[in-house]
Amino acid sequence: MHKNFKNIEKVVFGRGSFNTMKDILEPVRKENDHFFLFVVDQYFKGKELEKRLPAGDEDVVRFIDVDPHEPTTEQIDTLRDEVLASKGLPSGVIGIGGGSIMDIAKAISLMFTNEGSSTLYQGLNLVKKPGIYHLGVPTISGTGAEVSMTAVLTGPEKKLGLKCDWTVFNQVILDPELTESVPRDKWFYTGMDTYIHCIESETGQLNNAFSHAYAEQALKLCQEVYLGENAGQTPENNDKLMVASLMGGLSLTYSEVGVCHALSYGLSKILGEKHCYANCLAFQHLEDYYPKGLEEFRQMLHQHNIALPRGLSKDWTEEQITAMAQVAYNLPHMWNHAIGTDWKEKITLDTIKDLYRRM
Repeated sequence: MHKNFKNIEKVVFGRGSFNTMKDILEPVRKENDHFFLFVVDQYFKGKELEKRLPAGDEDVVRFIDVDPHEPTTEQIDTLRDEVLASKGLPSGVIGIGGGSIMDIAKAISLMFTNEGSSTLYQGLNLVKKPGIYHLGVPTISGTGAEVSMTAVLTGPEKKLGLKCDWTVFNQVILDPELTESVPRDKWFYTGMDTYIHCIESETGQLNNAFSHAYAEQALKLCQEVYLGENAGQTPENNDKLMVASLMGGLSLTYSEVGVCHALSYGLSKILGEKHCYANCLAFQHLEDYYPKGLEEFRQMLHQHNIALPRGLSKDWTEEQITAMAQVAYNLPHMWNHAIGTDWKEKITLDTIKDLYRRM
């Protein structure tokens, strides 16, 4: 396996590094129609962070509520069309928030330069032209969206990412101070996305020395954050988790995710569950695939008094279970990594439906 993948062009890390944004953006402002589009999590509207945005009168600031639903193709297309019609082509897009905001910023940067609906580009290397400049500022750690080459969108037919070299951010600002107001449950679920990224990356067919090096360190940091002597939401652990998130994203980029993420996509597409929470719901039932990782995951649940629901499937219809299984089955790259190139001989639609029935 030889992946010639594109990494982030520039990264600044450290407490207070958010304040470097104005200087970073200044030389970019001369591009296109000389304004920036800021895409910011609705959570920060009216809070101190809003006052700190280096946005001028000419810039467009959109606060987006990502709690009810993950990003959709319709949402991206609508925002793109509105901005082009009212202001023209931005100099760049700045995404400030969690994984969903990161994906919105990455996707819309591509759609400003590629014609038609974003549904046309859901898949690998379907994007025709480079997007405009885009900068990511994660305010919660774990998804790895700040470093990944995928912008995951839910469309009318499928949940699948816009995946290509041009998706990757030009610049990322990693300021752990921005994560200090994250609620404890979201801090746990999102951090577990990093943990599961690494477990799946490590225990599949595509694992290699490159992906292993990132996963090994990211797992070590997760263990310190969630099980160490000073486990919990401390400033030091927030620093560690932000770095672990980036490293976990790099690990899966050079390897792949597996069974848990395939099941999670079904839960998100059909039932609307948030990605990180859906991962946790699925992972707790995958002892057949990740026994060592699951044992440690259960220790983390206990350490932080997190109770995940069980018995959910009793309220699901057969049609819902079948639909989720079809979404998961149609992710061959994940099954190929987790099971092997002969995965279709071992994994059937009924196999996946049985995994959902465990939940």
